[in-house]
Amino acid sequence: MLKYMKFTGMALKNLFSKPATRNYPAVPREYPARTRGHVENDLALCILCGMCAKKCPADAIHVDRPGGNWTIERFGCIQCGSCIENCPRKCLSMLQSYPEPGAEKRTDTYHKDPPPKPAPLSPEKIAELKAAKAAREAAAKAAQEKGE
Repeated sequence: MLKYMKFTGMALKNLFSKPATRNYPAVPREYPARTRGHVENDLALCILCGMCAKKCPADAIHVDRPGGNWTIERFGCIQCGSCIENCPRKCLSMLQSYPEPGAEKRTDTYHKDPPPKPAPLSPEKIAELKAAKAAREAAAKAAQEKGE
């Protein structure tokens, strides 16, 4: 009989209190300030130097500079932040959310297009640049002779 009384008290308490769990997909989780989530790269700032790949203790980052590819193995990354600390351009950041779960290991590859090649100079422009260079050299030579 005592068991039923404890159960009834617990049931009434739970009936009129807030739920102990979150409605997860509908209400996103708020992460604490120092949560280590996942590494993101801002390719607009990245120069593909490879320092992040060299400093990664898990060898989860690979940089293909000639091909313009930056690759990270999401399940190989241990979220230590070493790559972020050693990035010279500070284009890497640690987001406070975890990667989406999946059935297989995922590798994210980001491709950076090479900068556009400058247009070839016309013969008139080349002649103009040579004349400007000759004028600068003549002015420097005249200033040097005047100073002596």
